[in-house]
Amino acid sequence: MMADMAAEPAIELTPVALRPVATTSDARRDELAAFLRTRRARLTPASVGLPPGLRRRTAGLRREEVAQLAGVGVTWYTWLEQGRPINASVQVLDAIARTLRLDAVEHDHLLRLAGMHPLPTEAERATVPVAVLDVLTSLDPTPAMLVNARYDVLAQNSSYDALLRGWHSQACERRNVVWCCFTEPTVRKHYVNFDDEAPTIVATLRSAYARHVGEPEWNEFIRCVSARSPEFARLWARHDVATPGQREKVFHHDVVGELRLISTSLEVSALPEHRIIVCTPADDETRARLALLYQGSESP
Repeated sequence: MMADMAAEPAIELTPVALRPVATTSDARRDELAAFLRTRRARLTPASVGLPPGLRRRTAGLRREEVAQLAGVGVTWYTWLEQGRPINASVQVLDAIARTLRLDAVEHDHLLRLAGMHPLPTEAERATVPVAVLDVLTSLDPTPAMLVNARYDVLAQNSSYDALLRGWHSQACERRNVVWCCFTEPTVRKHYVNFDDEAPTIVATLRSAYARHVGEPEWNEFIRCVSARSPEFARLWARHDVATPGQREKVFHHDVVGELRLISTSLEVSALPEHRIIVCTPADDETRARLALLYQGSESP
């Protein structure tokens, strides 16, 4: 063990609290450890220029191989993957990120879990400014909604309400996109390409979770969705991360038929960790059907 530590004198193996509350720090280290293990498991020796070796009992790279390629001590890296309270510099974490072939989103996720970004304290529930509600209204007849980092739906315009009326807000126990899509069959059958979207939604949620590891409300939400949806639990266990982006979503509406929409996420500066999701038509047929849908919602 001392030989390993001698190879990395710049790293001090001293306990460190990443956040004031010990239970939150423990949860964050556990999350970091699990994330590293999943990233290591997806690599092969050949993919990083190493010989395959014999009798490989674990999937992916070995811990000692990651340590060797990153230039850190084997014992230190093992402790990091075990969730022990140790210090790590940004430079060392960058080296690990390069070794594990992390993309930009995963790299940022790694740094946040290691406490290298400012972490927000638990805040009171956000009050939606009137100006933001006005923006949603002004987007009609284009469907738009306001969600937080956990996909709770805080507000939506008339077009979005018309789009999902009868199977979203009424069918779901919670006004939450993840909850509705993964736990409510009535909702799921209307989201035509959800099987393609599901991994990205969970990866986006996992990325946001890095800012809230150990928070009771988040933990309880993840626990409840996992208990209700084995599919969500499986995707969550992969530790994939992603950022909100532009994607195509296909919905089936009982009145107007299929709607092909381009979903775009817009950050709201007045509400950190909140975004407006705007669904613009992907083709002229969808544009016409949205107009009919909106006109119907405005009828007395």
